[in-house]
Amino acid sequence: MERRSSEARGASTVQASEEAPAPPLADLRLRAVVGLAQAMAGAPDARHAAQVGAGRARAAIDADFAAISIWERERGELRVLVNDGLLAPGEEQLPENESYPLGEYPEIARYLAERGLGEDFAPDGLPRAWVQSADGGVANGPDCRARAASLRRRGRACCLVAPIVLGGRAWGELYLARVEGKPVFDADEAAYGTLLAAQISAGLAQSERFEEVRRLAFTDPLTGLANRRAVDTRLDEALEQHRADGTVVSLVVCDVNGLKRVNDDKGHEFGDRLLERFANQLSLCGAMLPGSVAGRLGGDEFCLVAAGPGADEVVRVAEELCAQALTLDQGEGVACGVASTGDPIGPVTTADRLFRLADAAQYRAKSGPAAQPVVAGRGSLPDPTMSLADSGTRPGGNRRTERRRFRGARHTADPGQLLSAALAVLDEHPHTADTVARLTAVAETAAQLLDAVAWWVSYVPPGTTQMQTVRYGIRRMTRGPGSTRAQVQRAMNEAPDAVFDLGAYPLTAQAIRGGSFGMRTGVPGNDPAEEAVLVVGGYRAMAAAGGSNPAGGWMLELFADESTLSLTAVGPTLRALVAVAISGPVSAP
Repeated sequence: MERRSSEARGASTVQASEEAPAPPLADLRLRAVVGLAQAMAGAPDARHAAQVGAGRARAAIDADFAAISIWERERGELRVLVNDGLLAPGEEQLPENESYPLGEYPEIARYLAERGLGEDFAPDGLPRAWVQSADGGVANGPDCRARAASLRRRGRACCLVAPIVLGGRAWGELYLARVEGKPVFDADEAAYGTLLAAQISAGLAQSERFEEVRRLAFTDPLTGLANRRAVDTRLDEALEQHRADGTVVSLVVCDVNGLKRVNDDKGHEFGDRLLERFANQLSLCGAMLPGSVAGRLGGDEFCLVAAGPGADEVVRVAEELCAQALTLDQGEGVACGVASTGDPIGPVTTADRLFRLADAAQYRAKSGPAAQPVVAGRGSLPDPTMSLADSGTRPGGNRRTERRRFRGARHTADPGQLLSAALAVLDEHPHTADTVARLTAVAETAAQLLDAVAWWVSYVPPGTTQMQTVRYGIRRMTRGPGSTRAQVQRAMNEAPDAVFDLGAYPLTAQAIRGGSFGMRTGVPGNDPAEEAVLVVGGYRAMAAAGGSNPAGGWMLELFADESTLSLTAVGPTLRALVAVAISGPVSAP
């Protein structure tokens, strides 16, 4: 009976197998590509994305080994980022120094041209992959003796090389190999490898955009130092360590003297150069304090956050910084204040307390010689710095402003603060599939901080060149000369019903593909159609950024008058925020 049951089960299994045949190869490959895209989208950075891409591509095409490499033009090298699969002796999964001179691979030069040109590209614009055998045989590409020799040396029979293109330029390559005894890649597999490389290109591009977001979110654009957000984060971490084990935490704040005079006499370009030169000095002095962070709080205000070094060591560095600042051309030194938990300043439980003490010390330094810092807790008793910080009143009876007065300001064009505010809003609804709502959140936040007049969010359905504004906001009436409420209202009322052919708006069409641009009226060389949009609305300038996802193309535009803060440096920040807003779950309007 048991045997008959087993036979019955076996027959049932055969029947089920006959009723449900294995999916065709095309379906399996499509699923592999989708899985590769989803896995790379979840990678935290470009290095991990490359690691995921290599592993998924190797499995999808049944290869034994995969590598992703980047072409470093400035060094003339092909540098390996990740190896995956069956490694040969000497190979590492995440190599630190594995690179090869481009001169050994002359075929690479064919792909340094602009994307989509020449016989090396398929009809869909993707650069063709080629196959190299260990015996010297080659398909769809040049014979490369260096690659053939490398295959033989590592016991591999063949390789498939697929160029990776980012931003219209050759970025690197996907390298797939099979060991001896396995079949050589055929033409069909080479075409599939081309598709896998294209998907890896898209995944790496997204990772690079997110890394750019992180960089902009924590870096001051003028000086390259940490911005306020990064300073706050580091100080909070340091104070947690202080509460846990008593680690000494010190804060040095500096105000560059004479900046207003330089801006008024020489112009803001000279003022920016003064700030950059002082930032270099601050960075060099900060290097004397291991683990410290040098940052720009905004305007002419800078700081150092140190965790670990003693208070005396920090004061010595502050003294050196004051001395170096006096050597700057056009400058008048710095006013420098120091507050450290290693000095008798009482318990410090919050970053606000340390900032308040350092700010009071810096304020007192303003009225003294620029060659010396003022240190909280080291004055005569009662310590005037401590009294000033605790009373919250500056000499003369004026209520002192908070050290972090820039944060929470009503209007600011600082990229770091714009990113911080917009990302915080997006984080409140991380899983919503409403793309329009996410872009609207970015638009509202950016418009508020920049004091923009209005904003538009527009959409382009897949496969079309017709753009329609799907949501807009009017924050206030334009204040520039010659503008009227009627102009603005007419332009905004027409926006939802108007359909724009991208063929007539070249800058907009380019931005839809993931770019950004800015424009100010009256500038020679402006595109007439793009400028007409500004003139009709009574605007003086605009900043726009776009991108695309599976739901279609998207555009976010901010419109300005003379009261709006400068939009000059907003483009890259806006582009990064749009990339975040249109990623993840998507939906058409």
